[in-house]
This record gives sequence, C-alpha cells and structure tokens, in this order.
Amino acid sequence: MKILDIALKDMTRSFRSYFALMFMFGVPLLMGGMFYFMFGGRGNAGNSFSVPATKVVVANLDRGGPGFDAVKAEFPVGDAQSMGAVILSTLQDKQFADLMKVTTVDNAEAARSEVDTQAAGVAIIIPADFSERFSDLSATATIELYKDPTLTLGPAIVESILSQYMNGMSGAKIAVNVVAKQTGSTDPKLIGSVLQAYMGGSPAGDPSASLLEVRSPSSVKAPSNPVSAIVGLIMAGMTVFYAFFTGASSAQSILREEEEGTLPRLFTTPTTQTTILGGKLLAVVLTVAVQMIVMVILSRLIFGIAWGAVLPLALIILGSVVAASAFGVFLMSLLKNAKQAAVVFGGVVTATGMLGMAKVFTGGSTVSGPLDTVSLFVPQGWAVRGLLQTMNGAPLGDILLTVAALLIISAVLFTVGAMRFQKRYA
Repeated sequence: MKILDIALKDMTRSFRSYFALMFMFGVPLLMGGMFYFMFGGRGNAGNSFSVPATKVVVANLDRGGPGFDAVKAEFPVGDAQSMGAVILSTLQDKQFADLMKVTTVDNAEAARSEVDTQAAGVAIIIPADFSERFSDLSATATIELYKDPTLTLGPAIVESILSQYMNGMSGAKIAVNVVAKQTGSTDPKLIGSVLQAYMGGSPAGDPSASLLEVRSPSSVKAPSNPVSAIVGLIMAGMTVFYAFFTGASSAQSILREEEEGTLPRLFTTPTTQTTILGGKLLAVVLTVAVQMIVMVILSRLIFGIAWGAVLPLALIILGSVVAASAFGVFLMSLLKNAKQAAVVFGGVVTATGMLGMAKVFTGGSTVSGPLDTVSLFVPQGWAVRGLLQTMNGAPLGDILLTVAALLIISAVLFTVGAMRFQKRYA
C-alpha cells in the first residue's frame, strides 16, 4: 500500500537522525537514570526486607507450686510444670523462629552476662515464685527483661510478643479475680469453671491465640521498591512529555517538505493527495508508538519499573500514542512554516507538557488536588494519569475511562488538523 510505503519512508528518515534518537530515547533515559542513581540505584532493588533474628537467653527459675497445679488443667499449658515453662515453650514456638533464637541458662547472672557481652540481645529472667504469684489472686507476678541498649528493633519485638502473651493470660486471672470477689469463694472448681468460660469466649479457646499470630517481616513483600517507584513516576512523566514532542516533531516534516519542495512534487504524481497526507500522518503515529513501546521496555529492563498488567498498559499506550500524534498534527496545521515550530516547541509543547506532569510533581498522590484537575485540560495529563493508573493497578474501568478521554481528545484534534492540512493543499 502506498500509504504504508510513505509512512515507512518518513519513519526511516526520523530514525536515521541521531538528534531525533537522542531526543526520543536518550534524554528521557538520562533523566530517569539521574534520579535512579541519586536514590541509590541497585542498592535498593530488593522487593523484600528482613529483620535479623534476635538472640534471646531465658533463665527460667520458676519452681511451680500447688496454686499453679490446681488450675493448670484449665490453661492451654500442656504438661508444663510451671508458668515459666509455659512462657519458655511459647517463646520457642516455631512461629517465632524467624524473629528469635532462644537459648536457656541456669541463673539470672548468666543471662545478664550474655547480654553484657553481646552474645545475646535480650535476657528474660523468670523468678522462682512466678507461678505462685501468678496463681495468687492478690499478688502481682513480674518478669525481668534485660536488653542490650544498643539494639532497638529486636528487643522491641521480643518485648511486644512477651507482653501480648502475658496480657492474654492476665485477662484470665482478672476474670477469676472478679468472680472471686463477687462470690467470696476461691474454690478450685469455681476457678476452673470461670477459666473454662473465659477460654470458651477467646479465639480457639486460648486468650492469647489472636495475639500470637505473628508473621516474620522477612516473609512479607514490600509493596514496591522505593527507588523503582520514584523512578517509575519520573519515567511516566518523561515518556509522555517526550512522546508529545516527537508527535509534533514528526508532524513538522510536512511543513519541512513543503518548504523543501518535495511535498508539492509528490502532489503532481498519480498518488492522490489524501494518500500522501494519510501516509505522513500514519508515520507520526507509528513513530510515537515505537518510541513509547521502546521506552517502556528499556525502563523496565534498566530501572526495574513495574508498569502493570499488559492489557491496561497496552490500552494506555494506544491512547497516548494517538493523542500525541493528533496533538502534533493539530499544532503543525496551525503554523505557516517550519521556522514557527521552534516557538511552538519552546512554548506550547513545553507548557502543556509541564502542566500534564502535575501528577508527577505532586509525587503521584492518589488524592486529587486542584493541580491534578487542571492537568486534565491537556492531553498529556490524561496520558500521565493512565500510566500511573496501570502502575498502581487501577481497576480496568478506570483505565477504560482514561483511554476513552484520550481517544475523544485525539479525534477532535486529529480531525481539525487533518481538515486544515487538506484545505491548505487543496
């Protein structure tokens, strides 16, 4: 087809220009690379984070006692002979293996020494009378937590786990204490029935069950790589910004060939004017399409940018390509010669491009502000919005709305521009 032949010829001419290639691919990638290395580059490329396991040493001095033996059947303590053994067993549970490495020593001095020599980060010392005091409704049971002052996160995690467990068990003791005060009885059978009722109202019959469902941060993926997120935001804006420059620059070839005399000569050939103009307009669309697709692929490979699902991304690229091409055709149809293009590039394209990148300047915030709304008055704003939507995994309905807006704007601009060119060369 002659239209395709003309389009491919114009595309070949564009891609043979080193200046055009630098403008289409070099400058946007250099801008993205600048921010990429500014924020750490590959050093932050991991998509997950991990917390090193804290070394915990436990000195369980608890001797148990008759008070604990009387009620332990109602607690989820298994065959433990003391409350201290229950706590030690809980800390050694496999669900905490990624957070704590628990060892035991025979006395409090040894436990503290482990922390002082930094062989351990936290020492837990359970006193000898802990079970008896825990079973005594009028007494307060305490545990000593001895930690390395140079550490922050690890000891805080251990303290949180221990506190949550003890808060759950304390709830059972409080329930028994309330009933004992109301009835005036501390009969073991009564205490057992209260504990059974309390356990029955707790998750899985265990007052601490909901508190001990802990996942290691090492198994949790971060929502995104911070560096890639920042660079992705920049690249989304740069890709759209320079795609619209390419659209205008490609459409400028019509004016340039008119001044060089090649376009009038083409009109004297048997090829119809509609075919010639159609081929040149198709060249604009194909050139912008190649630019955007290559930019998306290169930025993904170089910077690790996650552009989102293929279908939404393809739809947004399609809408953006058509919009950038129509925008360029429309602008060039308003000019009388190629010399005026410099003013257009420096003024109109730059101004509308910067306005369309308002979402980038606001950090890609999901909250719509006045500047975001104003940016939608130009097609660049819709194109940037679409790329950010695909990166953030927006619903397909939102994507289709953005694509529809781009196509409507494109239809208006392209129709006006094409009609002006046809009228001009009629």
